[in-house]
Formats: sequence, C-alpha cells, structure tokens
Amino acid sequence: MTRVLLTGAAGFIGSHIMSALTAGGHDVVAVDGMVPAAHGPGATAPEGVRVADLRTSSLAEMLDGVDLVCHQAARVGAGVDARDAPDYAADNDLVTARLLSAMFETRCHRLVLASSMVVYGDGTYHDRSGQVVVPPPRAVADLEAGRFERYLPDGEPAEWALTPEDAPLAPRSYYAASKAAQESYCRAWSLETGGAVTALRYHNVYGPYMPRDTPYAGVASIFRSQLEARKAPTVFEDGGQMRDFVHVTDIATANVAAIERLTSGIVRTGEFEAFNICSGQPISIKQVAESLTTGISGPAPVTTGRYRPGDVRHIVADPRRAAATLGFRATIMPECGLREFATAPLRQRRGFYQ
Repeated sequence: MTRVLLTGAAGFIGSHIMSALTAGGHDVVAVDGMVPAAHGPGATAPEGVRVADLRTSSLAEMLDGVDLVCHQAARVGAGVDARDAPDYAADNDLVTARLLSAMFETRCHRLVLASSMVVYGDGTYHDRSGQVVVPPPRAVADLEAGRFERYLPDGEPAEWALTPEDAPLAPRSYYAASKAAQESYCRAWSLETGGAVTALRYHNVYGPYMPRDTPYAGVASIFRSQLEARKAPTVFEDGGQMRDFVHVTDIATANVAAIERLTSGIVRTGEFEAFNICSGQPISIKQVAESLTTGISGPAPVTTGRYRPGDVRHIVADPRRAAATLGFRATIMPECGLREFATAPLRQRRGFYQ
C-alpha cells in the first residue's frame, strides 16, 4: 500500500483522484486550501480532507510517512486580467517550490504533477507536404474577415497536427506561464535531488462536479450553464477550433497509473517525464456545443464569428507516449461523454458538492 499526499483533494479533479486511489487500496493524505475562487465562498471541506493553506502551512509535517506526492492543487483557467498574475504565481509556482523544498527535507522522492496542455501555447501545424511548420500569428485583418485559420506566408492555411510531448513550450497566459514554471521547478528538482517526476499534461477536462461558469471554468461548463438557462451555446469564431476533451474519470485513471508506475521501481532516479493525458479523439468546439445540446435537448448552438486575438486556433494531443509508457488509454470518448455531461451535477456556488 502506497501512502500518497494528495493536494487539491476537494477540487473537481482531486476529488475524483481521491476516490480512485482509495478504491485502489492506497492510503491518501488529503489536503485542500478550499480557496473561494475554486470552491465558492463559505465552502466546507468534505470528510477526510484537511484544510490547509499550502502557501503558509508546514508541508514537511504533511509529508510524514508519505511515499509519493500527487500535486493537483492549482489556480486554473484563463483568469480575468493581469491583476490575476500574482495569484497564479503564489498558488501555483510558490506552492510547488515550497512542496519541492519540503520533499527534499523529508526525503520524499516521487511526484506526480498536474500540468496542462496550455504549456504548449499554439498547437502543431504542417504544410500540405506534411512538413512541420510554425505559421505566423493570426492577423487581426484576417480575423475581422472571418479567416480564422493560421496562414502560411504563401496564403495557404496551415493544417493542424497532433502535438507531441517534445513540442516546445510557449505559454500564452498567466495560468500557462505558471504551469510551465511548475514543470521547470520540478525538472530542476529531479536533476538536483535524483527525484522522479511525472508531469501529466491534461487536455480539456470535463465531467461531473465541474465548476460552474466562472472566469476560471472551461468552455464545456460555460456551454452547459447557457443550456441550463435555456440559452443557445455561443460559439466563437466559426466553431472549427480543434481540441481534445478528456473525461475526469480518465484523468483519475491516468493519475493512478502514474503513481503505480513511480512506485514500481522501474523509473530511473532523476527522471522527469511528461505525458499528454487526452481522449485521443479530436473534436471541434462546435461539435462540443452540439453534443451538449443533444444531451439536454436544448437550443442549437449559435456560431457568432466573435474572436479573441490571443486565442489558440487548434491544439490536439498526441496520445501515444501515455499509451506506450503509462499504459493509459481513455475509455470515455467525447461525443458520448459530453452528451452525458449535459445533465451531470455541477459544483454548487456555495458549500461542498454532494
């Protein structure tokens, strides 16, 4: 039996991981800061979860007897504006640095880190010959004209391709910058201490008890809330943006696989590994809205043509490394999972969800 310190244990993803670890016979030390931005004002922690501010609490004491850390606690989402930057740095980067320091002190050498696809920035593109290319940024004139793709210098649209884990990191938001920084701290820690780190780069996560539409929620939750209000989901651009949506149950499964691999003794010391955690089935944003609409028999999505200049056009994950190394393959595909998500319970604004 492995004793696991699970941070963010009361959160959307963390709560599912906690259930999966407990069901697998692992001993879970569960902690959560119960931050209002994630849980709502006045929220209380579920049974078995210790409330602790990871920015100030004694992490060494929490690590007593722990074999491995599964670090899920984070401030997520795109945020609102630059005033959010210090909070991302504190909640994500400072907490991770404090955790790594405490792990060094207590000689805990194994870590599973919740990372994100946002570290890549834009996805991977190729030209008509199949050659990987880096197209210029999208021009406002093109966006105004309804030309939403990334275009090559010859005027031809670049074609999206699967993004592998060795793609360069190019974060485009404060959240993305904080996740890339977390990975960098963990990589440096693994080299210096001989510790082993597995970073799981989640793609678009959805599922039961997802937060409602806040500035930190994902597009699936926003569409879902619009449908609950009997409003049509509003799709930006032409709806052709390609993504990978992965069910939270599969996210929990991937974490258990990473934990069991790290404790199996087959991972080399000083090893930092990153894996895309995804469904492996690309889907457009318009298809996401349509699947949710079908699941709730709601009004058809409206494609608005609106755009945000900094948005990523396409980013779709390559699932092969996670399958080959972790043995992880998603079991819930987006079309089916999103239809079910249309009527799944969501996190309430006040209090812990049941």
